[in-house]
Amino acid sequence: MTTQPTLAKEGGATGNPGESQPSDGLKAGLKNRHLSMIAIGGVIGAGLFVGSGSGIAAAGPAILLSYALVGTMVVFVMRMLGEMAAARPSSGSFSAYADQALGRWAGFTIGWLYWFFWVVVLAVEATAGAVILESWIPAVPQWAWALIVMVVLTATNLASVSSYGEFEFWFAGIKVVAIAAFVVVGLLAVFGVLPGSDNPGAGFAHLTDAGGFLPMGAGAILTGVLMVVFSFMGSEIVTLAAGESEDPQKAVTKATNSVIWRIGVFYLGSIFVVLTLLPWNDKSIVEKGSYVAALDSIGIPHAGQVMNVIVLTAVLSCLNSGLYTASRMAFSLGRRGDAPKAFARTNARGVPTAAILGSVVFGFVAVFFNYKWPDTVFAFLLNSSGAVALFVWLVICVTQLRMRGIILRETPEKLIVRMWLFPYLTWATIAMIVFVLGYMIYDGGSAREQVVLSLLVAALVLVIALVKERFAKATRDEITQ
Repeated sequence: MTTQPTLAKEGGATGNPGESQPSDGLKAGLKNRHLSMIAIGGVIGAGLFVGSGSGIAAAGPAILLSYALVGTMVVFVMRMLGEMAAARPSSGSFSAYADQALGRWAGFTIGWLYWFFWVVVLAVEATAGAVILESWIPAVPQWAWALIVMVVLTATNLASVSSYGEFEFWFAGIKVVAIAAFVVVGLLAVFGVLPGSDNPGAGFAHLTDAGGFLPMGAGAILTGVLMVVFSFMGSEIVTLAAGESEDPQKAVTKATNSVIWRIGVFYLGSIFVVLTLLPWNDKSIVEKGSYVAALDSIGIPHAGQVMNVIVLTAVLSCLNSGLYTASRMAFSLGRRGDAPKAFARTNARGVPTAAILGSVVFGFVAVFFNYKWPDTVFAFLLNSSGAVALFVWLVICVTQLRMRGIILRETPEKLIVRMWLFPYLTWATIAMIVFVLGYMIYDGGSAREQVVLSLLVAALVLVIALVKERFAKATRDEITQ
């Protein structure tokens, strides 16, 4: 296989990190329909279908407020990121923007943290998919299913970016259709017009009957926030993928403008339907999963089996996007000199082969840890990446404060997406994220452990970034003398 090195550091013909560049070796193989579907449903994971039951049990109907609060935060963060990505599309997205606006240390640190998060996600999703597949075909062991899933999706990503886009288009499409159908069928049952429905108790009264709308108290809203915040991680993937699309500005603008209704329908809408079909304290919501319990309550046959197929699709979709995202971040870091140079090379099809293989190798290692030492080594990896989502959103906010001025000064005509009420909403979002991080520490338990371990890992990466920059500066000084 022949490879072609990219010509300049990511960011521009001048080599300045974070600036736009016409060609980086990647191919514009993603069509607008790919980007649209990735934006709409590409990162809806199994947590919404299954894990949302735990949030309902912890907060009751008030979990809707938890989803609304986190959703609002994500809308603002995506608006900020959309402003920067529409003006300067980049495969490094927020890492490249932080590189330019805040300094090399910032781009290096958040880029590697983001990569670390997604390679751990690869192991989580591969294992989740293997559990479902083993339940269908028990003759094949779980570890083998995890291996098969990883190999197949690695091959997909290695083929071409359009292969990734096509797989994701159909994976995401199945999830979107499933959620839309669930919301429509559920609402028909709530209003009593679903033929054959045998849940006469369905209705809005469930929102207040069992202890009121806040049965666990107002504090449960914040507890719910901690439980749902990570189900929104990945919304920013579309801004990385936009760099390989036919029309990056159009794709980013469309994705940014659609984020409000996406959150409203898929998250708030579906959870609202669950809460109107069943009392929030119904044990089946946790035991079966919120979607299956709701469908069972209205007599939908084989709900469990159907939902397993949809959950498997969600798992494969997240794994597919996770590998794509990790590889593109590694590629971007390589172009900026913050990762091995091999990561910055693409083959004749515009695929960063080394970045993909390097990412998947660590994914395989994480899968091995999950099977060999699930309660020690893998638990550490999982917890130490747990708060990275919030760190990423925080960096996006701080970066946007600086990037607005840079864009206005250098390319004002490209500021086609603007953050609302700048800079006030940006500062308000920063305050919201810091508050959530603080509450995670205050709440204790696994939430505190996630923040502390994530901070320790972030500090380690930051030290490496500063040491690297110090050596680079010393080398430059020697050359100029």
